[in-house]
Amino acid sequence: MKKIEYRFGEKLREVREKKGLTLKTVAKKINVSESLISQIERNKVSPSIDTLFAIADALSIDLDYLFSDYQKKRKVNILRKNERKIIKTDGITYHQLSILPNALEKYAIESFIMEISKGSIKGHDDYGHTGNEFGYILEGKGKLTYGKDEFFFSAGDSISFSSEIPHKVECTSDEPLKALWMVNPPKILFFKE
Repeated sequence: MKKIEYRFGEKLREVREKKGLTLKTVAKKINVSESLISQIERNKVSPSIDTLFAIADALSIDLDYLFSDYQKKRKVNILRKNERKIIKTDGITYHQLSILPNALEKYAIESFIMEISKGSIKGHDDYGHTGNEFGYILEGKGKLTYGKDEFFFSAGDSISFSSEIPHKVECTSDEPLKALWMVNPPKILFFKE
Protein backbone atom coordinates (compact mmCIF):
# COMPACT_ATOMS: atom_id res chain seq x y z
CA MET A 1 0.00 0.00 0.00
CA LYS A 2 1.37 3.41 -0.98
CA LYS A 3 1.83 5.82 1.91
CA ILE A 4 0.05 9.12 1.38
CA GLU A 5 2.08 12.06 2.56
CA TYR A 6 0.17 15.23 3.18
CA ARG A 7 1.68 18.45 4.45
CA PHE A 8 -0.67 21.05 5.91
CA GLY A 9 1.62 22.69 8.47
CA GLU A 10 2.08 25.75 6.27
CA LYS A 11 -1.69 26.28 6.14
CA LEU A 12 -1.95 26.10 9.93
CA ARG A 13 0.92 28.57 10.36
CA GLU A 14 -0.48 31.03 7.78
CA VAL A 15 -3.93 31.06 9.41
CA ARG A 16 -2.45 31.36 12.92
CA GLU A 17 -0.26 34.29 11.86
CA LYS A 18 -3.10 35.94 9.94
CA LYS A 19 -5.20 35.79 13.10
CA GLY A 20 -2.32 37.25 15.15
CA LEU A 21 -2.03 34.23 17.47
CA THR A 22 1.27 33.04 18.91
CA LEU A 23 2.41 29.41 19.11
CA LYS A 24 2.13 29.70 22.89
CA THR A 25 -1.50 30.90 22.71
CA VAL A 26 -2.59 28.02 20.48
CA ALA A 27 -0.64 25.46 22.54
CA LYS A 28 -2.23 26.72 25.76
CA LYS A 29 -5.74 26.60 24.22
CA ILE A 30 -5.42 22.90 23.40
CA ASN A 31 -3.15 21.85 26.29
CA VAL A 32 -0.10 20.73 24.29
CA SER A 33 3.46 22.02 24.13
CA GLU A 34 4.46 25.04 22.06
CA SER A 35 7.17 22.83 20.58
CA LEU A 36 4.58 20.34 19.27
CA ILE A 37 2.63 23.10 17.51
CA SER A 38 5.88 24.38 15.98
CA GLN A 39 6.84 20.91 14.74
CA ILE A 40 3.39 20.37 13.23
CA GLU A 41 3.57 23.73 11.42
CA ARG A 42 7.01 22.82 10.06
CA ASN A 43 5.71 19.38 8.96
CA LYS A 44 8.24 17.66 11.25
CA VAL A 45 5.54 15.59 12.98
CA SER A 46 2.08 14.48 11.97
CA PRO A 47 -0.52 15.19 14.67
CA SER A 48 -3.04 12.69 15.98
CA ILE A 49 -6.59 13.20 14.76
CA ASP A 50 -7.60 14.55 18.18
CA THR A 51 -4.76 17.09 18.15
CA LEU A 52 -5.55 18.11 14.58
CA PHE A 53 -9.23 18.66 15.49
CA ALA A 54 -8.18 20.68 18.54
CA ILE A 55 -5.82 22.90 16.50
CA ALA A 56 -8.47 23.42 13.81
CA ASP A 57 -10.98 24.37 16.51
CA ALA A 58 -8.52 26.76 18.22
CA LEU A 59 -7.88 28.49 14.88
CA SER A 60 -11.54 28.31 13.77
CA ILE A 61 -10.56 26.39 10.62
CA ASP A 62 -12.79 24.02 8.69
CA LEU A 63 -11.08 20.65 8.17
CA ASP A 64 -12.26 20.83 4.56
CA TYR A 65 -9.89 23.77 4.13
CA LEU A 66 -6.93 21.81 5.48
CA PHE A 67 -7.53 18.94 3.07
CA SER A 68 -8.74 20.99 0.10
CA ASP A 69 -5.61 20.10 -1.89
CA TYR A 70 -6.80 16.49 -1.91
CA GLN A 71 -10.19 17.38 -3.27
CA LYS A 72 -10.65 17.06 -6.98
CA LYS A 73 -9.94 20.38 -8.63
CA ARG A 74 -13.18 21.84 -9.93
CA LYS A 75 -13.43 24.74 -12.33
CA VAL A 76 -16.84 25.79 -11.04
CA ASN A 77 -18.02 25.94 -7.43
CA ILE A 78 -21.71 26.25 -6.66
CA LEU A 79 -22.90 27.18 -3.19
CA ARG A 80 -26.58 26.32 -2.87
CA LYS A 81 -28.76 28.84 -1.05
CA ASN A 82 -29.67 26.32 1.66
CA GLU A 83 -25.98 25.46 2.22
CA ARG A 84 -24.80 29.00 2.97
CA LYS A 85 -23.12 29.58 6.28
CA ILE A 86 -24.31 32.57 8.31
CA ILE A 87 -22.31 34.38 10.97
CA LYS A 88 -23.92 36.88 13.37
CA THR A 89 -21.71 39.11 15.49
CA ASP A 90 -22.06 42.54 17.13
CA GLY A 91 -25.07 43.67 15.10
CA ILE A 92 -23.63 42.42 11.80
CA THR A 93 -24.84 39.36 9.87
CA TYR A 94 -22.69 37.78 7.14
CA HIS A 95 -24.23 35.41 4.55
CA GLN A 96 -21.61 33.34 2.71
CA LEU A 97 -21.70 33.57 -1.09
CA SER A 98 -18.36 32.12 -2.21
CA ILE A 99 -16.60 28.85 -1.68
CA LEU A 100 -12.89 29.22 -1.14
CA PRO A 101 -11.05 25.99 -1.87
CA ASN A 102 -7.77 27.78 -1.19
CA ALA A 103 -8.42 31.04 0.62
CA LEU A 104 -4.74 31.88 0.83
CA GLU A 105 -4.17 32.01 -2.93
CA LYS A 106 -3.06 35.39 -4.24
CA TYR A 107 -6.25 36.03 -6.24
CA ALA A 108 -8.81 34.44 -3.92
CA ILE A 109 -11.91 36.52 -3.19
CA GLU A 110 -14.28 36.10 -0.29
CA SER A 111 -17.80 37.33 -1.01
CA PHE A 112 -20.79 37.65 1.26
CA ILE A 113 -23.97 39.60 1.84
CA MET A 114 -23.46 41.82 4.85
CA GLU A 115 -26.28 43.25 6.95
CA ILE A 116 -25.36 45.96 9.46
CA SER A 117 -28.03 46.99 11.94
CA LYS A 118 -28.47 50.64 12.98
CA GLY A 119 -25.70 51.70 15.34
CA SER A 120 -23.42 48.79 14.43
CA ILE A 121 -20.01 49.19 12.80
CA LYS A 122 -17.78 46.90 10.69
CA GLY A 123 -14.08 47.72 10.77
CA HIS A 124 -11.71 49.83 12.86
CA ASP A 125 -10.41 53.37 13.25
CA ASP A 126 -6.95 52.22 14.30
CA TYR A 127 -5.82 49.82 11.58
CA GLY A 128 -6.52 48.40 8.14
CA HIS A 129 -5.40 45.14 6.53
CA THR A 130 -3.78 43.98 3.32
CA GLY A 131 -5.95 43.91 0.21
CA ASN A 132 -8.98 45.52 -1.39
CA GLU A 133 -12.71 45.64 -0.75
CA PHE A 134 -15.73 46.17 -2.98
CA GLY A 135 -19.31 46.69 -1.89
CA TYR A 136 -22.61 47.08 -3.74
CA ILE A 137 -25.35 48.55 -1.56
CA LEU A 138 -28.60 46.58 -1.83
CA GLU A 139 -30.68 48.33 0.86
CA GLY A 140 -30.37 51.15 3.37
CA LYS A 141 -27.86 53.94 3.81
CA GLY A 142 -24.38 53.97 5.25
CA LYS A 143 -21.13 55.76 5.86
CA LEU A 144 -17.55 54.71 5.17
CA THR A 145 -14.96 56.34 7.41
CA TYR A 146 -11.71 55.93 5.50
CA GLY A 147 -8.76 57.33 7.40
CA LYS A 148 -10.02 60.81 8.28
CA ASP A 149 -12.46 61.07 5.35
CA GLU A 150 -16.16 60.19 5.35
CA PHE A 151 -18.16 58.91 2.38
CA PHE A 152 -21.95 58.44 2.39
CA PHE A 153 -23.82 55.98 0.19
CA SER A 154 -27.25 54.43 -0.31
CA ALA A 155 -29.00 51.61 -2.19
CA GLY A 156 -27.72 51.24 -5.75
CA ASP A 157 -24.32 52.78 -5.00
CA SER A 158 -21.07 50.81 -5.13
CA ILE A 159 -17.83 51.44 -3.30
CA SER A 160 -14.30 50.10 -3.59
CA PHE A 161 -11.10 50.89 -1.71
CA SER A 162 -7.72 49.65 -0.56
CA SER A 163 -8.12 47.94 2.81
CA GLU A 164 -4.72 49.10 4.05
CA ILE A 165 -6.08 52.45 5.30
CA PRO A 166 -8.02 52.19 8.60
CA HIS A 167 -11.71 51.99 7.69
CA LYS A 168 -15.14 51.29 9.08
CA VAL A 169 -18.61 50.94 7.57
CA GLU A 170 -21.71 51.83 9.55
CA CYS A 171 -25.45 51.91 9.01
CA THR A 172 -26.95 55.44 9.00
CA SER A 173 -30.58 54.51 8.28
CA ASP A 174 -33.33 53.09 10.49
CA GLU A 175 -33.47 49.91 8.40
CA PRO A 176 -30.36 47.67 8.22
CA LEU A 177 -27.67 48.41 5.66
CA LYS A 178 -27.54 45.41 3.31
CA ALA A 179 -24.66 45.05 0.86
CA LEU A 180 -22.96 42.57 -1.42
CA TRP A 181 -19.33 42.64 -0.21
CA MET A 182 -16.10 41.21 -1.59
CA VAL A 183 -12.67 41.07 0.04
CA ASN A 184 -9.29 40.16 -1.47
CA PRO A 185 -7.43 38.48 0.09
CA PRO A 186 -10.16 36.75 2.11
CA LYS A 187 -10.62 37.53 5.79
CA ILE A 188 -11.55 33.84 6.22
CA LEU A 189 -14.91 34.48 7.86
CA PHE A 190 -16.49 31.14 6.99
CA PHE A 191 -13.96 28.52 8.10
CA LYS A 192 -16.19 27.64 11.02
CA GLU A 193 -19.92 27.75 11.42
